[in-house]
Amino acid sequence: MRELQLVRAHHLAWRERPDPVLSEPGDAIVRPFVAGRCDGDTMPIHRHVSRAMQVGLRAGLIDPVVASICGDVPFRGPFGIGHECIAEVVEVGADVTGLVPGDVVVVPWAVSCGECPECERGLTAKCSTTRTSTLAAFGFGPASGPWGGMVADLLRIPHADHMLVRVPAGVDPLRIAAASDNLTDAWRCVVGPLAERPGGSVLVLGGAAQSIGLYAAGLAVAHGAEVVDYVDHRPERLAIAEKLGARAYPVAKGKLRRADLPSRNYDIAVEGTSTAAGVDTALRALRPGGICTPVGYYLAPGTKVPLMHMYANDATLKIGVSHVRPHLPDLLDFIADTEFPAETVTTLLADWDDAPEAYRAHTTKLVLHRAPLGVTA
Repeated sequence: MRELQLVRAHHLAWRERPDPVLSEPGDAIVRPFVAGRCDGDTMPIHRHVSRAMQVGLRAGLIDPVVASICGDVPFRGPFGIGHECIAEVVEVGADVTGLVPGDVVVVPWAVSCGECPECERGLTAKCSTTRTSTLAAFGFGPASGPWGGMVADLLRIPHADHMLVRVPAGVDPLRIAAASDNLTDAWRCVVGPLAERPGGSVLVLGGAAQSIGLYAAGLAVAHGAEVVDYVDHRPERLAIAEKLGARAYPVAKGKLRRADLPSRNYDIAVEGTSTAAGVDTALRALRPGGICTPVGYYLAPGTKVPLMHMYANDATLKIGVSHVRPHLPDLLDFIADTEFPAETVTTLLADWDDAPEAYRAHTTKLVLHRAPLGVTA
């Protein structure tokens, strides 16, 4: 079967790998037919980071946890890339009871069992059953397990009854292309905090987390935030934020400062610049008791945080990998009920066969698609 692999920066290709088979009675085989490019995947695609990050790890300039996720030479190709997809079930193991061939499902980016203590606490990206290192995940290379990338003809999904979440009838798979990661990551940043602060104000700092910030802005508007301010330097993203109902604030590219933001304080801040300056700025923009969730990669060890300011302002910094699986049912039901237009964030819709070229595009959100098989039970 074919799998899209990152060979090196600016070079992706279809490569052959063995077809997956049912290894355990709880497995399922699925066929992805919609795939989103995660915001984080653009770094190794567009920049020659592999050797530089290896040097950075050796010199102590990059946190060593990066190696446990991406390998001692991070993002060294070739490896299967991609960890957002909508798929159709084509085969199930003998112990799978909740799925049948033909079901359309979301495949979470992190592999989890649903039964270990971490999964029971909702920390499915830290499942102690499936991971042998920091993460068990699709699309990060062999350091995060043998799962491969999601832009592939077929995938083996363990613990399928737990892992796979059926897409509600009537929901366009293209609308939820990023539900495996970026869309659900945005959901957890704003929906829970807004439930505790009805009508609260939300600040989104856009940038490196290109689509997450936009999804977060749109979801905040849809969940009744009184104010949603979106800050970014890219006109393309600012325009999308306005389409989703947020107020767009352009800033110059470079180090963000509190003075660059609107003169208000916020209940919730979503930090998507992947910079220490962004974290500092977002935390200082909170009103008393506010919560800030950074969603980017912060590679340097010892990233500074204004602890005394947080102490005096009773601020919460909530940071961690996105635990997608627990949120998916509520997210999908919300989209089914409201027709939330998440596809507004998609800036390039490309044919599946064109993946090697399309994945290199400098665009906010790439979505690949092909026709489903239409298998029936």
